[in-house]
Amino acid sequence: MKQVGIEALLTLIVQFGFIWMTFKCIQGIHVERFFRQAPKGLSMLIVLLSVAIGYICADFFMSFFDSIRNLTFLIK
Repeated sequence: MKQVGIEALLTLIVQFGFIWMTFKCIQGIHVERFFRQAPKGLSMLIVLLSVAIGYICADFFMSFFDSIRNLTFLIK
């Protein structure tokens, strides 16, 4: 049971890390300069887009390493 808790904690840390990294990257693009007048919900759109992209990247990353870990069962 302790291993499940550690994996859950690691998954949360990786997800928040990817969301934060995606948020910083989108902020670096300066999306507001593409509009004459920035829409009211632009900041919320940036946050939601960061969560979506960050979650997908983290899920891919965790799935990839989980698959590598499961390859050891092929050898045994």
